[in-house]
Amino acid sequence: MTIVVLIIAAVFALPFITELMRKPMNAGIRTAAEGKFVTLSRGVTHYDWLGPANGPVAVCVHGLTTPSFVWRGLARGLVALGYRVLIYDHYGRGYSDRPGGAQDRRFFLDQLSELLESQDVQQEFTLIGYSMGGTISTAWAAENPDRVRRLILIASAGVVVDAGRTAQFMRQTPIFGDWLMYAFFPRSHRKGTEADRSLPSSVENVIERQQDELRYRGFVPAVLRSMRGVLSTNSEADHRKLHDAGVPVLAIWGGQDTLIPVRAAGKLAEWNRDCHQEVIEAAGHSLTFTHTPDVLAAITGFVTEDSR
Repeated sequence: MTIVVLIIAAVFALPFITELMRKPMNAGIRTAAEGKFVTLSRGVTHYDWLGPANGPVAVCVHGLTTPSFVWRGLARGLVALGYRVLIYDHYGRGYSDRPGGAQDRRFFLDQLSELLESQDVQQEFTLIGYSMGGTISTAWAAENPDRVRRLILIASAGVVVDAGRTAQFMRQTPIFGDWLMYAFFPRSHRKGTEADRSLPSSVENVIERQQDELRYRGFVPAVLRSMRGVLSTNSEADHRKLHDAGVPVLAIWGGQDTLIPVRAAGKLAEWNRDCHQEVIEAAGHSLTFTHTPDVLAAITGFVTEDSR
């Protein structure tokens, strides 16, 4: 019986030990980063500016598992349109620090607000959010509608909260949910990213770069904390506020997206009847880098129309 208990204990402990053995994010690793760093209230944040210093500002907010490099391809297109583009890594991803605690709405909005203040972004700007970044961008815009020239959402979370049973269990169950996440998410993440390997990409080595996140301590816990935090509720109230405030909104969806299904467009239309929506029929959830020209075309059309 003692041996059985020890085996069970070892099996339970292994995923947590594996997490502790991962590399900590530090100054040595950060030497490979493009961009710069700033210390905010919860730690170091990695960011980068692209484009002309005097261009209109576009701020890009990435998703749950894809750090700021996911924007590199689309940012080139935005720069060609004359934008000055700010990209950054959420805490727990990329080259940013890995603070503990809940990753709820306030956690992400404070990071973005502090980053904008540190970069002296005072003028009205275009805010672009991808996946979880759509939830964050929507919330920030709803709290600061006078600072957002327009909001652009790409495969945005926060409209349809449709997690499967496993994700629901991990969200709602301490300890055992943590074990399940630590034990199986790395394999699931690799499998999910490999599914995009045969697709074109505007970001070099995007599959390897996504999988490399698993090498660093704090990434997997950050994903779980976000699932339990900012991704646990929908953004209906924020979208209704944006409608009432008259902030122009574009939502772009992937017609083949199985993570954020295109039926979310119908729900968003209920919350904000003035929202402009585009569907890229052949695209899945990775459309930001797999269908960059189509996404850029939708943005260009929206910006042109909005500027008239």
